[in-house]
Amino acid sequence: MNDQALDPQIHIHELGSRAREAARGLISASTEAKNTALREAAKALRAGSAALIAANQEDVASVEGKKPDSFVDRLRLTEDRIEGMATALEEIAELPDPVGRQLAQFDRPNGLKIERVAVPIGVIGMIYESRPNVGADASALCLKSGNAIILRGGSESRNSTREIVAAMRAGLKAAGLPEDAVQTVQTTDREAVAALLKADQFVDLVIPRGGRGLVELVRDQASVPTLLHLDGNCHSYVHEAAEVDEAVQIIRNAKLRRTGICGATESIVIDRKIADQVVPKLADAMAADCELRGDEAAVALDNRIKPATEEDWDTEYLDPIASVKIVDGLDEGIAWVDRHSSHHTDAILTEDAEAARRFMTAIDSAVVMHNASTQFSDGGEFGMGAEIGIATGKMHARGPVGLEQLTSFKYLVHGDGQTRP
Repeated sequence: MNDQALDPQIHIHELGSRAREAARGLISASTEAKNTALREAAKALRAGSAALIAANQEDVASVEGKKPDSFVDRLRLTEDRIEGMATALEEIAELPDPVGRQLAQFDRPNGLKIERVAVPIGVIGMIYESRPNVGADASALCLKSGNAIILRGGSESRNSTREIVAAMRAGLKAAGLPEDAVQTVQTTDREAVAALLKADQFVDLVIPRGGRGLVELVRDQASVPTLLHLDGNCHSYVHEAAEVDEAVQIIRNAKLRRTGICGATESIVIDRKIADQVVPKLADAMAADCELRGDEAAVALDNRIKPATEEDWDTEYLDPIASVKIVDGLDEGIAWVDRHSSHHTDAILTEDAEAARRFMTAIDSAVVMHNASTQFSDGGEFGMGAEIGIATGKMHARGPVGLEQLTSFKYLVHGDGQTRP
């Protein structure tokens, strides 16, 4: 059937019904069964890599020349990236099962014994844009944490997503778990997104992962609870006590290792006291590969830096472009970062421990770093195996969202005949 022939409301209702039933089946699934499903899914990804690459090539061909290179890079799959996806599934299988953890235990004077234990959230809707590996990571994390998932990837990645979901379902089948624990929306009709956002009779949580437009759409239209992942206008601040050569190398990695990820540094902030040392070295290290846009002071120090506009200070480029701002001291640096950051990840580069402490305390971002590349803002790098996104809000979860953050909790109350007076 042509996917556009599907009625979005009926389709989401059917997916939701099946996901809810699958979630019931996962609640009591053993750790062994979940781990088997993940390992078998990894095998299926490797065995189906040729079909997945062929499907991905169709997706890439549909956007080449129409989308920025960074978008195409996020969409493209290679043998190495597929192997990375498979390895991530196996790593998640090795992680401790988050379900059933005792989070607290206390005894009441009346003899009641009360436990707080971790439980799955239930059914999760994942809406994301071009990166097909998000579907594998999200499915694996949900499976291990006992949640069913409905994936709605970008229309550009629909062929890749279909193959990835098939591998995940093969793993579930091999482990004797409900295949409908992983499903994908089969239509590219945008009304399906609106239907998913309001399917609160089936869906317990929606997680968007993509640009600001997508996240704002979800925020504004959802009646289902959401876990927001806003854009990453990440800053690296070079304090006056920074080790200059080290700082430049960190910034180069933070910006250029991969420009299309949300943890990439987009804004470079430099203390005026050492700007004459930092700016030329920064331009030497980056100008050939990255367009630098600076304020008047930065432009005056190196003509390889182009004048910035006011819009630059608040832009997540996801491309080889970075803004450069000169500030007068730590307090102004903190104020600048606080004003323009999207509160995803920000870093200070300094050998002054007190300055680092002040910055890390004052900057209210999900992740704050000292003397490290902002590209370490990643669930895998945090030892979570993978992440379903990086939450920039303050409720339920914040920063990389891994297994523990995909659980809720309930209370188990043990009595021996107590009645309440």
